[in-house]
Amino acid sequence: MKLVVVSAGLSTPSSTRLLADRLTEAVRESVPGGVEVRVVELRDLAVDVAHHLVTGFPPAALREALEAVVAADGLIAVTPVFSASYSGLFKSFFDLVEPGALAGKPVLLGATGGTARHSLVLDHAMRPLFSYLRAVVAPTAVYAASEDWGGEEGLGARVGRAGAELAGLMGEGAVRGASEPEMPEVVPFEEQLAALRVG
Repeated sequence: MKLVVVSAGLSTPSSTRLLADRLTEAVRESVPGGVEVRVVELRDLAVDVAHHLVTGFPPAALREALEAVVAADGLIAVTPVFSASYSGLFKSFFDLVEPGALAGKPVLLGATGGTARHSLVLDHAMRPLFSYLRAVVAPTAVYAASEDWGGEEGLGARVGRAGAELAGLMGEGAVRGASEPEMPEVVPFEEQLAALRVG
């Protein structure tokens, strides 16, 4: 199985990448037979993302990263929090994913920030974004504030639970690229009324 990890951390070293690595390891431990992992560092693709947004043509490295995300059996997406939301680079990257390409794809969400007050970004910004993309989001998302890195107990338990959930979703083989459900034929309202009168 293929697992792609998208990290939007901007610094080196990055707490965002550190969280992404911890989540990756938790998934690895929960998948029998292991997983093939590819990490996409958005920091390295920032200029390519900007060029693609302006020109509509992705440079080779960005195109390969987008193709890897679409082809993955599971996705881990981690961003730092800026102004109470995901980073602009994180959003710009996922804006470039073709509509419907993440439909049914299992996704594990993570975010990092300086204070626990920003933890709501997971449910108020990230979950809606991936719901719009029609991905299957793991129930447990992981937020790591600065103080969490010192108290391993709480963070470690959340990371382990989240990793096991994503591994379970990947094992279920969630349907990727599912088409829209076929809509039943619409009967005009006048015909429906006429049928009621006859009865």
